[in-house]
Amino acid sequence: MNLFRQLQTYNYEQLIFCHDAASGLKAIICIHDTTLGPALGGCRMWPYASEEEAVADVLRLARAMTYKAAAAGLNLGGGKSVIIGDPHKDKSEALFRALGRYVQSLGGRYIITEDVGTTERDMDWLHMETDYVTGMTPVDGAGGNPGPATAYGVYLGMKAAAKTVCGSDSLSGKRVAVQGLGSVGFALCERLHREGAELIVSDIRAEAVQRAVEAFGAQAVEPGDIYRVDCDIFAPCALGGVLNDETIPQLKAKIVAGSANNQLLEDRHGVELQKRGILYAPDYVINAGGLIHVADEWQGYRRERAYKKIETIYDNLLHVFAVARREGMATHEAADRLAEERIARMGKVRSNFLQHEKTGVPKHVRWDG
Repeated sequence: MNLFRQLQTYNYEQLIFCHDAASGLKAIICIHDTTLGPALGGCRMWPYASEEEAVADVLRLARAMTYKAAAAGLNLGGGKSVIIGDPHKDKSEALFRALGRYVQSLGGRYIITEDVGTTERDMDWLHMETDYVTGMTPVDGAGGNPGPATAYGVYLGMKAAAKTVCGSDSLSGKRVAVQGLGSVGFALCERLHREGAELIVSDIRAEAVQRAVEAFGAQAVEPGDIYRVDCDIFAPCALGGVLNDETIPQLKAKIVAGSANNQLLEDRHGVELQKRGILYAPDYVINAGGLIHVADEWQGYRRERAYKKIETIYDNLLHVFAVARREGMATHEAADRLAEERIARMGKVRSNFLQHEKTGVPKHVRWDG
């Protein structure tokens, strides 16, 4: 895989391979960038087909977290971890406690939370070994499952996209195709249903689809058919890479706005959406609600404060759309530019501070990330 070339190309800071024979742990932690603060990112557990696939996934996800934190205005960097294993068969207290010891050894450079395949209980097990964990069972200042917070941010992002395309942010009567009915996808459907949207849903789990049909009167379609349904908004809420050469020509929606990470298989697919007149809400901007939610725990979790911050996603996306329109670029390119500018700006501030610290700086001045 020529790992060092990849690390150098995208300025990754650290890649840690974690193994524990007794528990069967095989995990990878990736820290992409800590310019803005410690790297915070979820722990994904997935039965990867190969170790190379796991490495590629954690690299891609960690970099996206850097951009997500920067775009959301948080003083956090980007990181991610993956466990190679089946979340339905291979979990144990010993496995997560082993990973917790690795996280603790990093001294706060990486803060772990839940992601696909992991839960509050898993975070509780991690907390037995490390202080650097969020998303635990909601007691003693923890906020619990961040899925509903992510869904709230996606819902607001959809409204911003609708305002840009339709002139109104109302979702009443809009046909929304939701791909994936996990914690985020189902919570998103609840909000959309309350506003009067018409729902079309798909998931690889038949029981999840049936639940949405019964709860929201949703129309069910097969997973492979969700791309071609007649709808206003396509919401990818499962795994990444779903916007590609095969699926984009099938889309009939005018808006793509969902919670999945890394929705574009390649950057050129964002340009392809632009050419087809489809407004794409960059994934790491619209799905930042979960990150904002778990980041709030570091101040002593307050739901009202966290959700108030999540509401900034609406204006953040309007700004991204406006920059893209003004500069004639794809929306993902506009989002990248804004995130990179903030990281560069804060990097200079930090560099200047450290330089002054060497030469003598007033003691009351402090760098806070």
